[in-house]
Amino acid sequence: MLKAVSAPTQQRFKLGRVGWSLISLLALVALWEIAALIARSRYLPGPWAVVEVMIREAEAGELWTNIAATLIRVAFSFVIAMFIGSAIGLALGKFKGADLFFDSWLIFFLNLPALVIIVLCYIWFGLTEVAAITAVAVNKIPNVAVTMREGARNLSKDLEEMACVYRFGRWKTLRHVTLPQLAPFFAASARSGLALVWKIVLVVEAFGRSNGVGHQLNIAFQLFDVPMILAYALAFVIVVQIIEMAIVQPLLARANIWRR
Repeated sequence: MLKAVSAPTQQRFKLGRVGWSLISLLALVALWEIAALIARSRYLPGPWAVVEVMIREAEAGELWTNIAATLIRVAFSFVIAMFIGSAIGLALGKFKGADLFFDSWLIFFLNLPALVIIVLCYIWFGLTEVAAITAVAVNKIPNVAVTMREGARNLSKDLEEMACVYRFGRWKTLRHVTLPQLAPFFAASARSGLALVWKIVLVVEAFGRSNGVGHQLNIAFQLFDVPMILAYALAFVIVVQIIEMAIVQPLLARANIWRR
């Protein structure tokens, strides 16, 4: 028989994973430094040169100001996309006729290039925050709708019948039967959507905003300032990873806690 893994063993495994991650990152930094030493080019700065630029921008306040502007746009776009996309997905999953009619719409918007949506939003609404947030949300809504549609399709009929037999009522059924089944799909769409929103926001900022990480990357590109590009990219990746580990992963684990 297979024995259950003890708590100390699990703890050692977790510590081992953290250790391997640190070793892997250190190896990446070492390879980066070696490549920079071999190239000896201003277009491939070493890690310490990039860190120096990051520290300088942080001390000047520019780094935090631009990251904050990007995070605000990400937050608004993400919430709007999740709300509208979830509503559309649940409706399509519940009503077969609506699903058959609007399925081609979903396919169209899923395959519509993000750049086209961004350009059109700026043309229609001007170089405004509304245009920027709308462009990001429109790019994300179809992905959320598709995932939530699958969740609505996979709702257990047996659990619905049980709730009906025991007379749970609409609110109790929604809270204790429907939402727990949809939670993993919502968490999955949120996690994948957040990764997509990060990237699209940077493109939106590069095209038509006067602040944000994307705007700074665009300026650095025009000046061929590679250390600045890498500094902002590295800082943004660090912030995204912190949000992923501190917020997204715990919520994802909580969403799946009801499963055995």
